[in-house]
Amino acid sequence: MTERQRVTLEVNGRSYEREVEPRLLLSDFLRHELDLTGTHVGCEHGVCGACTVLFDGEPIRACLMLAVQAEGHQLETVEGLTDDPEKLHPLQQAFWDAHGLQCGFCTAGILMTLLPFLKENPEPTEEEIRLALSGNLCRCTGYQHIVAAVKLAADYLREPAA
Repeated sequence: MTERQRVTLEVNGRSYEREVEPRLLLSDFLRHELDLTGTHVGCEHGVCGACTVLFDGEPIRACLMLAVQAEGHQLETVEGLTDDPEKLHPLQQAFWDAHGLQCGFCTAGILMTLLPFLKENPEPTEEEIRLALSGNLCRCTGYQHIVAAVKLAADYLREPAA
Protein backbone atom coordinates (compact mmCIF):
# COMPACT_ATOMS: atom_id res chain seq x y z
CA MET A 1 0.00 0.00 0.00
CA THR A 2 1.32 3.41 -0.96
CA GLU A 3 1.88 5.87 1.84
CA ARG A 4 -0.14 9.05 1.45
CA GLN A 5 1.56 12.45 1.54
CA ARG A 6 0.32 15.73 2.89
CA VAL A 7 0.00 18.56 0.37
CA THR A 8 -0.51 22.16 1.40
CA LEU A 9 -1.02 24.73 -1.33
CA GLU A 10 -3.00 27.79 -2.31
CA VAL A 11 -5.55 27.63 -5.13
CA ASN A 12 -7.39 30.75 -6.27
CA GLY A 13 -6.34 32.56 -3.10
CA ARG A 14 -7.58 29.85 -0.75
CA SER A 15 -5.38 27.49 1.27
CA TYR A 16 -5.90 23.75 1.06
CA GLU A 17 -4.35 20.81 2.87
CA ARG A 18 -4.98 17.22 1.79
CA GLU A 19 -3.50 13.74 2.16
CA VAL A 20 -2.94 12.29 -1.32
CA GLU A 21 -1.40 9.36 -3.11
CA PRO A 22 2.10 10.40 -4.25
CA ARG A 23 1.25 9.52 -7.88
CA LEU A 24 -1.94 11.65 -8.03
CA LEU A 25 -1.80 14.07 -10.95
CA LEU A 26 -2.34 17.74 -10.21
CA SER A 27 -5.21 17.82 -12.73
CA ASP A 28 -6.96 14.99 -10.85
CA PHE A 29 -6.23 16.64 -7.51
CA LEU A 30 -7.92 19.86 -8.67
CA ARG A 31 -10.91 18.06 -10.14
CA HIS A 32 -11.49 15.31 -7.59
CA GLU A 33 -10.03 16.58 -4.33
CA LEU A 34 -10.95 20.27 -4.65
CA ASP A 35 -13.97 19.92 -6.98
CA LEU A 36 -12.55 22.54 -9.37
CA THR A 37 -13.82 20.93 -12.54
CA GLY A 38 -13.01 23.81 -14.89
CA THR A 39 -9.58 22.27 -15.40
CA HIS A 40 -10.24 19.67 -18.08
CA VAL A 41 -8.24 16.56 -18.83
CA GLY A 42 -7.93 15.92 -22.53
CA CYS A 43 -4.89 14.01 -23.71
CA GLU A 44 -3.08 13.36 -20.40
CA HIS A 45 0.20 13.88 -22.28
CA GLY A 46 0.57 17.67 -22.06
CA VAL A 47 -0.23 18.15 -25.73
CA CYS A 48 -3.77 19.58 -25.86
CA GLY A 49 -3.52 22.31 -23.21
CA ALA A 50 -7.00 21.70 -21.75
CA CYS A 51 -5.54 21.24 -18.27
CA THR A 52 -3.52 24.47 -18.24
CA VAL A 53 -3.46 26.29 -14.90
CA LEU A 54 -1.22 28.99 -13.50
CA PHE A 55 1.53 27.74 -11.20
CA ASP A 56 3.08 30.68 -9.35
CA GLY A 57 1.77 32.82 -12.20
CA GLU A 58 3.13 30.71 -15.05
CA PRO A 59 1.01 28.45 -17.27
CA ILE A 60 1.68 24.74 -16.80
CA ARG A 61 0.02 21.50 -17.85
CA ALA A 62 -1.63 20.08 -14.73
CA CYS A 63 -1.69 16.59 -16.29
CA LEU A 64 2.12 16.53 -16.32
CA MET A 65 2.63 17.45 -12.68
CA LEU A 66 1.97 15.48 -9.54
CA ALA A 67 -0.09 17.08 -6.80
CA VAL A 68 2.77 16.62 -4.32
CA GLN A 69 4.99 18.77 -6.57
CA ALA A 70 2.63 21.71 -5.94
CA GLU A 71 3.44 21.66 -2.22
CA GLY A 72 3.79 25.24 -0.98
CA HIS A 73 2.94 26.83 -4.34
CA GLN A 74 0.16 29.09 -5.57
CA LEU A 75 -2.17 27.92 -8.32
CA GLU A 76 -4.88 29.68 -10.23
CA THR A 77 -7.58 27.85 -12.15
CA VAL A 78 -10.28 29.22 -14.42
CA GLU A 79 -12.58 29.37 -11.41
CA GLY A 80 -10.27 32.04 -9.95
CA LEU A 81 -10.64 34.49 -12.83
CA THR A 82 -13.53 36.24 -11.09
CA ASP A 83 -15.06 36.03 -7.66
CA ASP A 84 -18.33 37.58 -8.82
CA PRO A 85 -20.58 35.04 -10.57
CA GLU A 86 -22.52 37.94 -12.10
CA LYS A 87 -19.45 39.46 -13.79
CA LEU A 88 -17.04 37.79 -16.17
CA HIS A 89 -13.32 38.52 -16.28
CA PRO A 90 -12.54 40.74 -19.32
CA LEU A 91 -10.90 37.77 -21.04
CA GLN A 92 -14.00 35.62 -20.51
CA GLN A 93 -16.24 38.48 -21.64
CA ALA A 94 -14.22 38.90 -24.83
CA PHE A 95 -14.58 35.19 -25.62
CA TRP A 96 -18.33 35.53 -25.12
CA ASP A 97 -18.60 38.72 -27.18
CA ALA A 98 -16.42 37.49 -30.07
CA HIS A 99 -17.85 33.93 -30.15
CA GLY A 100 -14.44 32.52 -29.25
CA LEU A 101 -15.79 29.21 -27.99
CA GLN A 102 -18.08 26.46 -29.08
CA CYS A 103 -18.20 23.34 -26.91
CA GLY A 104 -16.00 24.99 -24.28
CA PHE A 105 -13.82 21.98 -23.46
CA CYS A 106 -10.58 23.73 -24.40
CA THR A 107 -11.61 27.20 -23.26
CA ALA A 108 -10.41 27.07 -19.65
CA GLY A 109 -6.92 26.01 -20.72
CA ILE A 110 -6.83 28.66 -23.41
CA LEU A 111 -7.91 31.36 -20.96
CA MET A 112 -5.26 30.35 -18.45
CA THR A 113 -2.62 30.37 -21.20
CA LEU A 114 -3.69 33.81 -22.37
CA LEU A 115 -3.89 35.52 -18.98
CA PRO A 116 -0.11 35.91 -18.49
CA PHE A 117 0.37 36.32 -22.26
CA LEU A 118 -1.84 39.41 -22.32
CA LYS A 119 -0.11 40.86 -19.25
CA GLU A 120 3.20 40.64 -21.13
CA ASN A 121 1.71 41.60 -24.52
CA PRO A 122 -0.99 44.25 -24.05
CA GLU A 123 -1.21 44.92 -27.80
CA PRO A 124 -0.52 41.54 -29.44
CA THR A 125 -0.39 40.96 -33.16
CA GLU A 126 -2.30 38.12 -34.77
CA GLU A 127 0.97 36.26 -35.26
CA GLU A 128 1.86 36.63 -31.55
CA ILE A 129 -1.61 35.45 -30.54
CA ARG A 130 -1.42 32.40 -32.79
CA LEU A 131 2.03 31.56 -31.43
CA ALA A 132 0.75 31.90 -27.84
CA LEU A 133 -2.15 29.56 -28.69
CA SER A 134 0.04 26.99 -30.44
CA GLY A 135 0.01 24.69 -27.40
CA ASN A 136 -3.77 24.70 -27.02
CA LEU A 137 -5.86 22.51 -29.29
CA CYS A 138 -9.45 23.33 -30.17
CA ARG A 139 -11.31 20.81 -32.28
CA CYS A 140 -14.45 22.92 -32.80
CA THR A 141 -13.24 26.22 -34.20
CA GLY A 142 -10.91 27.39 -36.92
CA TYR A 143 -9.25 29.65 -34.33
CA GLN A 144 -10.30 32.85 -36.13
CA HIS A 145 -12.93 33.69 -33.50
CA ILE A 146 -10.47 32.80 -30.75
CA VAL A 147 -7.89 35.18 -32.22
CA ALA A 148 -10.56 37.89 -32.51
CA ALA A 149 -11.53 37.26 -28.89
CA VAL A 150 -7.92 37.70 -27.76
CA LYS A 151 -7.65 41.00 -29.64
CA LEU A 152 -10.91 42.13 -28.03
CA ALA A 153 -9.69 41.00 -24.60
CA ALA A 154 -6.53 43.05 -25.07
CA ASP A 155 -8.74 46.08 -25.77
CA TYR A 156 -10.91 45.36 -22.72
CA LEU A 157 -7.87 44.95 -20.48
CA ARG A 158 -6.36 48.24 -21.67
CA GLU A 159 -9.59 50.18 -21.02
CA PRO A 160 -9.85 51.86 -17.64
CA ALA A 161 -12.37 50.19 -15.36
CA ALA A 162 -15.78 51.86 -15.54
